[in-house]
Amino acid sequence: MDTQNNTPKTLLEAVRYFSDLDVCHRYMISIRWPDGQITCPMCGCNRIGNIASRRMLQCKDKDCRKQFSTKVGTVFEDSPLGLDKWFVAVWCITNAKNGISSHELGRAIGVSQKSAWHMLHRIRAAMKAKTFKTIEGTVESDETFIGGKAKNMHANVRREKINGRGTVGKVVVHGILERAMNPNGTSRVTASVVPNQKAKTLQPRIRDRVASGSRVFTDSLSSYEGLSDVYAHDTVEHAAGQYVKDSDVHTNCMENFWTLLKRSLKGTYVSVEPEHLESYCDEQVFRFNERYRNDAGRFELAMKSVIGVQLTWKDLVDGNR
Repeated sequence: MDTQNNTPKTLLEAVRYFSDLDVCHRYMISIRWPDGQITCPMCGCNRIGNIASRRMLQCKDKDCRKQFSTKVGTVFEDSPLGLDKWFVAVWCITNAKNGISSHELGRAIGVSQKSAWHMLHRIRAAMKAKTFKTIEGTVESDETFIGGKAKNMHANVRREKINGRGTVGKVVVHGILERAMNPNGTSRVTASVVPNQKAKTLQPRIRDRVASGSRVFTDSLSSYEGLSDVYAHDTVEHAAGQYVKDSDVHTNCMENFWTLLKRSLKGTYVSVEPEHLESYCDEQVFRFNERYRNDAGRFELAMKSVIGVQLTWKDLVDGNR
């Protein structure tokens, strides 16, 4: 982001700064083409003209001559909303610790709840990690269940959904956390929706993401048995009331992440359909992993991720993310 003194550091400053659509236009150019060399998204030509009156760009190649906006090729493409609204939405979702609901965002920027919901999901698609670095060192693995509590269900619904343990009818989310080994001194996590808690589901995820020789701490779930062939695997017996063993064997850091995730789901979003839960996990993972940055830093990182990402309304409602 621009390092001038007027660069926004807070939400109020961001609203004021990006209220000027010319500023938004220049900022998107700096994000799309950080080297300053603008290229046509249709033909790749680098001879580009600027149509200042409409905040558009035009390819000067005689066989192309296409006009395009800075939204093309980003998560903002085809949106009739101005970048001033989009930038405020990005700032809010990346920096609100418990997220921001579509109702709240809609009221804040003056769009319908439906539009705000689509905006937030498009931004979540950009927040999703594009690359995955192998986790190593000291690692925690755990899973949690997302779904309504049986005591809050109508009796008929409870009879239909709860046919066994309290976990029946809920969605399983598996997480792997690397304790503070990275250069910024904070732990990082990856979390995804999985079909079940079985060993054939959980163990391949661990073996694919965690470097051999790492210390891996889990609870005593039988699905984790067998990890000792390539990891220094140790467990804690939660069922027996054991949460820490030998001072450092625990999954408490992973439990902390689950608390943050559930706080946003229960307190802010209230009701999340299972087919969209992965997106909300991506959102919380982004904020957790980038918590060492300030608000402006998280905003800039998210903005750099909007390129090459698209999520149409049809794909969203059909679950084709």
